[in-house]
Amino acid sequence: MDAEIVTAGVLVIGDEILSGRTKDKNIGFIADYLTQLGIDLKEVRIVADDEAAIVEAVNSMRARWTYLFTTGGIGPTHDDITADSIAAAFGVSIDHDPRAVALLTDHYKAGELNEARMRMARIPDGADLIKNKVSKAPGFRLGNVHVMAGVPSVMQAMMDAVAPSLKSNVQLLSVTIDTGLGEGIVAGPLRDAQNTYPDVVIGSYPYIRGGLFATKLVLRCRDEDKLEMARQEIETMLVSLKGQIQTQA
Repeated sequence: MDAEIVTAGVLVIGDEILSGRTKDKNIGFIADYLTQLGIDLKEVRIVADDEAAIVEAVNSMRARWTYLFTTGGIGPTHDDITADSIAAAFGVSIDHDPRAVALLTDHYKAGELNEARMRMARIPDGADLIKNKVSKAPGFRLGNVHVMAGVPSVMQAMMDAVAPSLKSNVQLLSVTIDTGLGEGIVAGPLRDAQNTYPDVVIGSYPYIRGGLFATKLVLRCRDEDKLEMARQEIETMLVSLKGQIQTQA
């Protein structure tokens, strides 16, 4: 029996992302990070700071994928409602967590830990904390949902803390082929190749260089032998196509 493929979704939370005021820098980082771990990122969503929208997205995505990673909305301001929304999605209570309170108390000087900052110690019941070596305010994990900060440096620290606990797949291997031909020329034969090698994901990426319209192919597979067989067949196909073009010319 084939091993279960480990998958993930990313949920970005924040009005500032949707308005364009803040440019997201986390999706690409998480995608690269998960690829290196051998985890297949399957879905990315962006939702507003709206509890109903967050609850719907969290419940939908956590049911669909092995892991869900959220970014944003766990800071000290009134519109940081992610923690409360996660609690609502799981149907659990939320309150100041003694572990989180201790982290913040150790971090801030006397008198600096005000009511707003204490909001960052509110953790849903039953959640494990995610360490944050940058600013100490923790993220948390509840079920298969990992709730992380929106600030890129903090989110990256949390990903480092989370990574050792994640299951992963066999590393996804890839090869790149520069066809030198337009996408319209290679599209038909590529469809045939994809049908022949269903376990090899074939991506087609057109480009323009020096007035030339051409296509790069990226082949991805976890089986090295299947990947090599597909590469050889596609390269043979490209030689044939180029020969036909030269003959017609």
